[in-house]
Amino acid sequence: MKFNQMAVAGVALMALAGASTAAFANPKVGGAPMLESKNIVENAVNSKDHTTLVAAVKAAGLVDTLASPGPFTVFAPTNAAFKKLPPGTVEGLLKPEALPQLKAVLTYHVVPGTITAKDLMKMIKDGGGKATLTTVQGEPLTVESKGGHIELIDSKGDVATVTIPNVMQSNGVIHVINTVLLP
Repeated sequence: MKFNQMAVAGVALMALAGASTAAFANPKVGGAPMLESKNIVENAVNSKDHTTLVAAVKAAGLVDTLASPGPFTVFAPTNAAFKKLPPGTVEGLLKPEALPQLKAVLTYHVVPGTITAKDLMKMIKDGGGKATLTTVQGEPLTVESKGGHIELIDSKGDVATVTIPNVMQSNGVIHVINTVLLP
């Protein structure tokens, strides 16, 4: 084999190896690897950026649901997103008497099925710039694309941006967002 042929073959092999690992590698979230073989709950508990969300899911009794086969698309607010809420909101939602409201807020971040960022962008394009998702909570979320980012608009007009898309799970997909959405 001539040097040029070997060089081309080597580049092709490196490209294939890189493409295969890049296509299947999940991003790290909160400094933790997100394993596609684990479910939403098993991965979320490892993210240091989602401790508030995990505590809320536990308080709402939704662990078993989000660990079930699903599939689910979860728009997962970070701890910083929860800190943007008015003071006392999170503490109030975690009280036992606020359980119905807490469940409503959390299930407003979940959509049935596995919807990737590519799927969302197609829905937006097909919808003429907007798409509507029906949440498990029952109310709609509007989805748009701004500056190459996917944005979600809740029923109050608040906007959350997807900061880390396509964190694939054994029972769906997580998209990390920077704002808590409210029904």
